[in-house]
This record gives sequence, structure tokens and C-alpha cells, in this order.
Amino acid sequence: MTEEGAYVDLDGDVELEGQLGEDQMDDIESMKARLEEMEREAAKLKEIQEKAQKDAGLVPGTSAPGTDANKEEADSRSVYVGSVDYAATPEELQSHFQGCGTVNRVTILSDKAGNPKGFAYIEFLEADAVSAACLLDGSELRGRTLKERPPELAMWVALHALSLPCGAIGRSQSPLPHRKF
Repeated sequence: MTEEGAYVDLDGDVELEGQLGEDQMDDIESMKARLEEMEREAAKLKEIQEKAQKDAGLVPGTSAPGTDANKEEADSRSVYVGSVDYAATPEELQSHFQGCGTVNRVTILSDKAGNPKGFAYIEFLEADAVSAACLLDGSELRGRTLKERPPELAMWVALHALSLPCGAIGRSQSPLPHRKF
């Protein structure tokens, strides 16, 4: 006995003898029934997820986005877009690039406060669309000239530019030759 009138049976259920009214017992029973229903729904959802992963050619219990090979493959089908207007929407970017190929995903990066950073990544269904998208370099959207680059080039340019003012490469190679660092 754990406390006066309360017993724990072999299943771990606490039984309260004579301490709860009939309404409270009905509430507890309805909660138990709802919990069982939620557990059945969770099991169904898990089955559906495993089936979807199996159909997609994945091992159930693993996820495609977490693997390095899948990230590299997605990067090969993506393009970096700079100088994006802060009010631009993913739908506007999708329609701007739909002529290049099927747009799989548009990601507009934002800071911790949720404000857009002014650049985005467009992931295409086909890798061939990246070269077509890069041809749109210099095109305009919302009055701003967009800069399109494959993500690996964009990353190199960003790292290169960041390292120059710090003197990591050398002052003679400054991205702004008219300024002295």
C-alpha cells in the first residue's frame, strides 16, 4: 500500500479505493481511452513513415537529409542567390527560376530574429537546372539585381572575402583595393 486507500497492482496501475467519486472515475477512464487511442494513432503514423521511407529506398529509421552523400547530391542540384530583396517570398523566387527546371525547394535564410539575410538557396529536381539558373545571373527581381552561383563557389567566395580583411591571405589581395586594412 502506497498511501491510505491506494494500491498498485501488478500492471503498475494505481487503484484508489473509495477516494474518487463516480465522475472522477469516469474522467480517468475517458483519459485512459484517449491515451490508448493516441498510442494507436502513433503506431499508425510510425507504420506510414516506415512505408514511405521504404518506398523512397531508405532504410526505415534513417533520414535522407542527415547523410553527407545526400547533402552533397542536393548541393549539386542547388544554386546560391544573392542580393535577394528582404520582402521577396519563396513563391516569387520559385516562379523566377521555374524556367530553368523544376524547383524542389526554396530556402531564404534569416537571422535569429527571423529577418531575411538577403540571400537564398534554390534546390532543383535536376542537376542540369543549375547551369541554366546561373545564366540568370544579373537578372532582376523586385528591382534588385540577383547574383546566382553554384553553392560551392558561393561558399568559397564568402570564405575568401571574409579572410581577406583579417589578413589571412594578405593585404595586397584586399577585396577593396582602395581601402587600407
